[in-house]
Amino acid sequence: MASGSGSSKTDFRRKWDKDEYENLAQKRLTEERDRERRDGKVAPPVKRDLLRHRDYKVDLESKLGKTIVITKTTPQAEMGGYYCNVCDCVVKDSINFLDHINGKKHQRNLGMSMRVERSSLDQVKKRFEVNKKKMEEKQKEYDFEERMKELREEEEKAKAYKKEKLKERKRRAEEDVDFEEDDEMAAVMGFSGFGSSKKSH
Repeated sequence: MASGSGSSKTDFRRKWDKDEYENLAQKRLTEERDRERRDGKVAPPVKRDLLRHRDYKVDLESKLGKTIVITKTTPQAEMGGYYCNVCDCVVKDSINFLDHINGKKHQRNLGMSMRVERSSLDQVKKRFEVNKKKMEEKQKEYDFEERMKELREEEEKAKAYKKEKLKERKRRAEEDVDFEEDDEMAAVMGFSGFGSSKKSH
């Protein structure tokens, strides 16, 4: 184990025989494996499913803007943050929660590996057809009446904007007339060039 022979008297460090300890570790491992084989407790390798598409919507907004009182006795699922019932952990913000549910640990707890099923050509063609049908349905849903209503609203907004501009122009014109009348009055009273940048008529 620790060999003190052959070392100088000033060297007080213990010297360990690494080869001896490595042999002991290997011996212990082989004994454990033999014992497991004898008892029949050899665990078969775990076959995990391929990664599947999530069939539920991740709820990130249900607790948004709500106030919760947290005490020492509050269960972990009701504490602040996002609770993962698969891994029994709380994540503090939405970005980390999404990282967690897409991560390796969470997927393993669900019984899935991180490997994705390889798609065949037929599956890709079917997916394209489904997406094409969805796009066509969206275009059909866009109703003519709805479009006309939007156009009317835009026209009303444009008319209101024009009216507002006209009112503003009239107000400015009235203000200019008032200034001109004040200039004429000042000229009659003898203050024609006083404090104004406009030329007198």
